[in-house]
Amino acid sequence: MDRIEVCKLNYHALFGSEALTGQGTDPEMMDILQKFIFGEVFQTGRLTLKQREMITCITLATMQTLPQLKAHAGAALHVGVTPEELREVIYLTAPFIGFPKMLNAVATVNEVFKERGISLPLKKQGSVTEGNRHETGKAIQDKLYPGGISSVMENLPGDMGKEVESFLTDYFFGEIYSRGALDLQTRELLGYCVLTTLEAESQLQSHYHGNINVGNTPETLTAAVIQCLPYIGFPAAIKALRIIKQEYDKRH
Repeated sequence: MDRIEVCKLNYHALFGSEALTGQGTDPEMMDILQKFIFGEVFQTGRLTLKQREMITCITLATMQTLPQLKAHAGAALHVGVTPEELREVIYLTAPFIGFPKMLNAVATVNEVFKERGISLPLKKQGSVTEGNRHETGKAIQDKLYPGGISSVMENLPGDMGKEVESFLTDYFFGEIYSRGALDLQTRELLGYCVLTTLEAESQLQSHYHGNINVGNTPETLTAAVIQCLPYIGFPAAIKALRIIKQEYDKRH
């Protein structure tokens, strides 16, 4: 199929409506946008539509482009992302972009849930207690990043590096990464997309290896970054792709 046929099929699968209608105030740009995103990017690499929509939603949440997030939240549900999975995609942004922006995205996704008659709150997905959050977080952290970030936090003024290390282990990995609905492999892949959007160069390097350690392939990482490209633009995507190439070349 050519890109026009692919575009129309993907767009209908996602939104239940027709692409390339020539209608509206900006039909030329919508034609360019739809053919590129849904006709070309959406068939680059071996990602499912479900994976692509989770990546798109977390990218839009990170950027705080909330009208587009609302549209793609509906598309995500339409292609099989469960409400619990979608909520976890949004919750996952908190350690990367902070609670206020995460809550903005949660409010947007909740609008979609309410419009679709999905009862809130959703089923709880937390798996840790006050007593085991550190132990659980350390096990996840050690699997992904042996050695943690202790060297980075050494000699922080006031000796507060230990607190930051603890926050990362107990909150980021203990309370967020251990939650249900999404597996660790998916969380780390989505986290890479957040870091790509933020252009967080040093974290992209370390999280490349975290992805490999949890079973994501370099090809999957590359496809995920390309999936982000239409939403974040070429400069940010090329930066992440260069880092993938750089880290991949070190081992090959």
